[in-house]
Order: sequence, then C-alpha cells, then structure tokens
Amino acid sequence: MQHVNRTTVNMFFLLGFSHFHSFEQLLFYVVFFAYITCIFGNVTIILLVKSEPSLHSPMYFFICVFTVLDTMIVSVTIPKLLSILIKANKTISFLGCFVQMYAFNALGETECFLLALMVFDRYLAINNPLRYSTIMNSRFCPRLAALPWLLGFITSFFPTIFTFLLDFCGPNEVDHFFCDFAPLQSLACSDTFISNMTTSLAAVVATVLPFFIILGLYMQIIYTVLKIDQKGTKTKVFSTCSSHLIVAFLAYGSAIIVYVKPKGSHYNKFLALTYTVVTPILNPFIYTFRNKEIKNALRKVTRHIVSNI
Repeated sequence: MQHVNRTTVNMFFLLGFSHFHSFEQLLFYVVFFAYITCIFGNVTIILLVKSEPSLHSPMYFFICVFTVLDTMIVSVTIPKLLSILIKANKTISFLGCFVQMYAFNALGETECFLLALMVFDRYLAINNPLRYSTIMNSRFCPRLAALPWLLGFITSFFPTIFTFLLDFCGPNEVDHFFCDFAPLQSLACSDTFISNMTTSLAAVVATVLPFFIILGLYMQIIYTVLKIDQKGTKTKVFSTCSSHLIVAFLAYGSAIIVYVKPKGSHYNKFLALTYTVVTPILNPFIYTFRNKEIKNALRKVTRHIVSNI
C-alpha cells in the first residue's frame, strides 16, 4: 500500500526548561554570557592567526576552521534558546525545525570528522616530519579541510530525510530547547524504526569511527614521542596532544551518549547544554589560549596595538 503522509502539525513548541521557570532568567544570562564569550574567543583566534605570520601553519589553519565551525554551531541553537528563555512564544515552524536539526547535526558531524583530521595532521608532523611540509602544503590543506564538511553534511542528510518523512499528527511539544532527532522521533505517529536506525548509523560513522581512529593515531604519536630524547620537545608535543584529547573527549563523549542509541530522554536536553554551551566556550581556551605560541602572538599583537595608541 502506498504511504500517505498524515502530518497535520505545522509548528512545534520547544518546551526548553519551562519546567524550571524560576531558573529561566538566570539561565538566560549564563547562556548569553557563554555565547558572547565563545564568539569573542573564536573571532580573536581567527584574527590572531591571520595577522601573525608565525602562526601560518597547517595546525593553526585547521584550528581556524574548527573555530568557524564552533561559531556556526552555537549560532544555530543558542539564539533560539535565548529566545524561548525570555519569551512566552516558544514556537518554531515545521520546516524551520528540520532546517535547524539538519544544520546543527551536519555541523556537529563535520566537527567530529575535523577533529580526526586535526589529529592526523599532528600524526604526520610528529611521525613524518621530513615530508610534512611537502605533504601539508598551502594547496592541499584547504582541500583536505573541505572533506569533513562534505562527509558531515552527507552523513546527516539521510537521518534528517527519514525523520522528515515521518507522520506528525500531534502532540507537537518538543521536550528540548532545539529540534533534534530523538525528541522529534518520539512525537511521530508512524513507525520510527528506519529513522532511528539511520540516526544511530550516522552517529557511529561520525563519532565512534573517528574516535577510534583518533585513539589509534595517538597511540602511534605517544610511542614516537616517548623515543624523543629532548625533554622540552616531549613537553611541547604532549601539551598539544593533551589539548586535542580534551576537546575530542568532550565532543565525542556526549555525542555518542545522545545519538548512538537515541531515546529522547528528558535528561538529554541537560546533557545537550554541555555540547552546545559549555564545550564551545571551553574550546578556545583549551585549544589555543593555553598554547605558548598563541600567548606569545597575543602579547606581540597587544604590544603593537598599545604602542600605536
């Protein structure tokens, strides 16, 4: 029998944190501060890398791409979160809901692939230093950086389409602060098996596989670093690697919990705060501002600005 779409819902209500009404105003200020800090930190990194010749290297090029991704991800979800925290109108259109869901997940999966690519860059630099500059040249890096975007947007496309094709005939209250797979799938009045399976499969491809690739590459990196005699070199390499690992665990850990086996739990929106608010605000500090090269470049630029005032 031919499938007939029985969707009668034309908008969704994002419940957000309405069950904790007394804390919504406080949460608004916290999230707003986190958003401004994240944007400021990421823009500062991009401008610093662009203006300082000593930072014109593949590693910092990929970090700039990462900060652009971070900025886009928080801009997909946080403005709507701020809106529903202070407004009684918590609606989002049916199409707008799916556009937000696709954009957030595509960008998130792109970031997961990019993290693996950044570790691969460190692997080449440490394990094959003589050929590194030849391989990671100014023409190859942008092409390589485009790959995570392609993979992320393709991987997220299929679960989004299969979720979009579900029947939504009510209720239309999404127990979340943005549109995501599990909360929407739990509202469908048709069979969600294929939608759930494609969501889990996409999560495995975009999070589990890159995560194990990262672990494998770091095992090789650590083995190589341990054979280095210079203590200073070891410290520098381990400092860079520890930054990557912290960001990777924050990104992959929450994503694997939420998306590999989507359940639409009431607590997922609290966990979502970690990867939509907490992690993006930490990333600029973890990745760069604790980096000695960035600190030196920041001091240099600051001195230059002060001397010209």
